[in-house]
Amino acid sequence: MLSSVTKFLLGFFLAIAVLVGGGVAIALYFVNRTGIPPAKPVFSNDSPSVKAQAPKATEPGGGKPSLKPGNQAQSSPTSTSTESPKATPSPKPLPSGAYRGRVSWAEGLSLRSQPNQEAEKIGGVGFNQKIIILSESEDKSWQKIRLEGSEKEGWVKAGNTEKVDQ
Repeated sequence: MLSSVTKFLLGFFLAIAVLVGGGVAIALYFVNRTGIPPAKPVFSNDSPSVKAQAPKATEPGGGKPSLKPGNQAQSSPTSTSTESPKATPSPKPLPSGAYRGRVSWAEGLSLRSQPNQEAEKIGGVGFNQKIIILSESEDKSWQKIRLEGSEKEGWVKAGNTEKVDQ
């Protein structure tokens, strides 16, 4: 009689141990699976061809001058000032009261035809994109901007841009 009670208790505790061990193993498996970072998404504007073309478009000479050990006279102040992209004038001169800025909102901004939320979207402005702030609405909640290097103008929500000193 004592051996049957011992067998019963031993079987009971062994079953509990198997259930607990299996539950812990399954829990560890799922915890480790959630710790693996997902693959980085690839967006259409991240293509290598776009990144490769971007620096070429901003360089006025088409390429960087190569510096050789015996040729260090190319670093004169006059040659660097004519090669800087900041020296190129904008298509339109800045009107009075306008200033240069950049978009500080991380997701970018919607460019609208009128200074209100229901106005037609005519485009977008990306994060850190250079702009020219032309004016503000009467209630100071909207700013009329022009994309730098473009003729495109529109309205964006105020407070999402910052002034750039030049």
